[in-house]
Amino acid sequence: MTLIRYNPWKEINAIQRLFEETRVPFEREFVKVPAAELTQTPDAVHLKLELPGMDAKDLDIQVTENTVSISGDRKSETKTEDKGITRTEFHYGKFQRVIPLPVKIQNTDVKAEYKDGILNLTLPKKEEEKNLVVKVNLEQPAA
Repeated sequence: MTLIRYNPWKEINAIQRLFEETRVPFEREFVKVPAAELTQTPDAVHLKLELPGMDAKDLDIQVTENTVSISGDRKSETKTEDKGITRTEFHYGKFQRVIPLPVKIQNTDVKAEYKDGILNLTLPKKEEEKNLVVKVNLEQPAA
């Protein structure tokens, strides 16, 4: 009878290869949305979105007084190679992101700038939101 030495690394490598083979199609099922940054000043809400590699003509921006909706289509680049395999982590296809706003804004005066893959939206607050002052009553504890 031949004695065979157990090698746990061999099995771990086999499991790792299995996950690598099944991971790529599984990841493509997730919808990727652009990262966002929201800041607020006394007069406006500023929204930045990362949209690298996109043309402005491929973006659709819609603004209500409560939300901003950004959708687009990142087109894939066609590559032809004679030999080898191309592996990509880029995400192509359609996306949509709806961002709720912390205050009501004047959606007719929105300013947009798209430069170097960053979309900057300046969303002016409605007048009633700018001048909103809330009185807080401080109750004294009973003695």
